[in-house]
Amino acid sequence: MAAVSRARARAGKPNWNGFRHRIRSLDLRHDLGAGRISTLRPMSASDASNGPPRSWREALRVYAEPATLRMFALGFSAGLPLLLVLGTLSFRLREAGIDRTTIGYLSWVGLAYGIKWLWAPLVDRLPLPLMTRLLGRRRSWLLLSQIAIVGGLVGMALVDPRGGLQPLVLFALVVAFASASQDIALDAYRIESAPVAKQAALAAMYQTGYRLAMIWAGAGVLWMAARAVDPALPVVGPSRYVAAGWTTAYLVMAASMLVGIVTVLLSPEPAVAATDAARAEELALAQRLIAERKFAPRMARVLAWLETAVIGPFADFIKRYRWHALLLLALIAVYRISDVVMGIMANPFYVDMGYTKEEVATVSKFYGVLMTLAGAFIGGVLALRLGVMRVLMLGAVLSAASNLLFAWLATRGQDLTGLVLVISADNLSAGIASAAFIAYLSSLTNVAYSATQYALFSSVMLLLPKFIAGFSGAFVDAHGYVAFFHSTALLGVPVLVLVWLAGRAQRTRAPAAAQASPSQ
Repeated sequence: MAAVSRARARAGKPNWNGFRHRIRSLDLRHDLGAGRISTLRPMSASDASNGPPRSWREALRVYAEPATLRMFALGFSAGLPLLLVLGTLSFRLREAGIDRTTIGYLSWVGLAYGIKWLWAPLVDRLPLPLMTRLLGRRRSWLLLSQIAIVGGLVGMALVDPRGGLQPLVLFALVVAFASASQDIALDAYRIESAPVAKQAALAAMYQTGYRLAMIWAGAGVLWMAARAVDPALPVVGPSRYVAAGWTTAYLVMAASMLVGIVTVLLSPEPAVAATDAARAEELALAQRLIAERKFAPRMARVLAWLETAVIGPFADFIKRYRWHALLLLALIAVYRISDVVMGIMANPFYVDMGYTKEEVATVSKFYGVLMTLAGAFIGGVLALRLGVMRVLMLGAVLSAASNLLFAWLATRGQDLTGLVLVISADNLSAGIASAAFIAYLSSLTNVAYSATQYALFSSVMLLLPKFIAGFSGAFVDAHGYVAFFHSTALLGVPVLVLVWLAGRAQRTRAPAAAQASPSQ
């Protein structure tokens, strides 16, 4: 193995001295003549902001293009399972008499979304028997994931948690892992379906479908489950639970996944030259290992796949951005920290302030989601018109500032008008920030490794905020809501610094990238 590393370092041969050496040497690509991968220009955030100026009409016209409309339906398919294994499921379990401690442990089902980068290389590069030949790599993984989600939701619908939690948990795990896999394939599909300049619009439509699905999987499921309840039963408590209502609601959710399934079947597979070039690199590397190092064909193919599918995506990111990679990962890790940490205590805050369930459902769960959709649309248009980095900074400022409004609301008691105003500002800013952030993450990926790299970014985005958010309840108990909301706003200050530094690094890299890119 060491001999292979030395041979490659000296003569361009394959390097198999382990991950550490790959990161250190960063010599990842092979000259394949006209198909040489190193001539591929990876996407950069500057592409979105340095293009020709757009009129407002041109910016809005993007939302009528087929690729953008497809993202609406696929976003709905992506957003549907999340609440069904988290928030909505916890409501169902509590109504069935399951204790809160157990419900808390079961929320770990959602960790599948945070560790999806572990199997992202498989989704990114592994063909599925028969399905890939018929549908293509991205659509085959999307369809397989959606079928698994339907099966898991049907299982959750037919299981009564009062008779035992294990079957329900197993079906929830199937839904969570299949949903995370769908996210991986869908992120790659979106990135490969349009140029960087249009990614903000695709992200906005994706979020629109995603948020509407969350309304359907949240308020919609509760409404359907409530229709089956006998009015003579108590308003709250375990005796209110009627299994037939939840069975019907979850079966309707399983049927709703047909939106995504039909869209996948009717959509084209994205044509990305980088995918073919990467496969050519993998084949060439395997052939060299067989011819020059006498590896068995099967072992050579495995090693070549590990190089191009697992090591390659991570080392490619470091090679392209060098020390800036640390800055970019830091920004990704903390950009949504104010929202995530504050959001954990939002619902307890509403209860403690005396708002009724009807008020919270109407203002926060329905009206608030509509404001998020408006913010996502505005963020997508602004990113097309002004550039991603400017809107990224705007979103960071608004996200931190909106938490200060919650601090103000905490001094008002049960003020419904104040709640409407705060929810409006908070969800509008969250939509703007999310649209810009998704477009920015998309611009950082190389289309040759889009699924793996984007899955890594979206996982990094959640890990630190989720960890810190675990301490939010203790902080509120010790210092109160006003201090808590002030503190979450202050968490946004480092984000502003990192966005400024990332923008500055982008401007310094742009001239060098322009010189290095091949002439068009």
